[in-house]
Amino acid sequence: MYISSTARLHLSELNTNDAPFIIELLNTPNWLKFIGDRNIHSIKDAEDYITNHHIKNYRENGFGFYKLQLKSDPLKTIGCCGLIKRPELDGVDIGFAFLPEYEGKGFGFESASEILKLAKTKFNLNEIIAIVAPDNPNSIKLLEKLGLTYQKKITPFADGKELLLLSKILNKN
Repeated sequence: MYISSTARLHLSELNTNDAPFIIELLNTPNWLKFIGDRNIHSIKDAEDYITNHHIKNYRENGFGFYKLQLKSDPLKTIGCCGLIKRPELDGVDIGFAFLPEYEGKGFGFESASEILKLAKTKFNLNEIIAIVAPDNPNSIKLLEKLGLTYQKKITPFADGKELLLLSKILNKN
């Protein structure tokens, strides 16, 4: 079941049948470089990851990361985009990741724009934040194109890596 659609994409919840896609996505060069190795190398690893992260987020928060499927080929999942509430951050974080052959084709802006719309209208969020590695210019450029602005540098996770925090006000109180 789709939660939304854009001109070229269907957005829907991930489930354990998406394990092969998750293995592929989480082991792409850009995921490993900018997000980190999640040690997802088997179908069982991926099913557990989907259950313990994605499905848990849908249940606990009402939102999460959504798989992106081409309208022209609905069996082809090309990436993920969505929202996550991380305990280390004050706010709801937008994120996105794509298989390498679908990067730089406008799918990030298209899907993230729809996620921002849902954040405001469906999930009633007032603000969206994003964290990004300082050496990830493509993601920074996309976040800025979406209207997020730099706030500060933070080190939210135990790995000690410094990240940039960006934000955007969606609803004025």
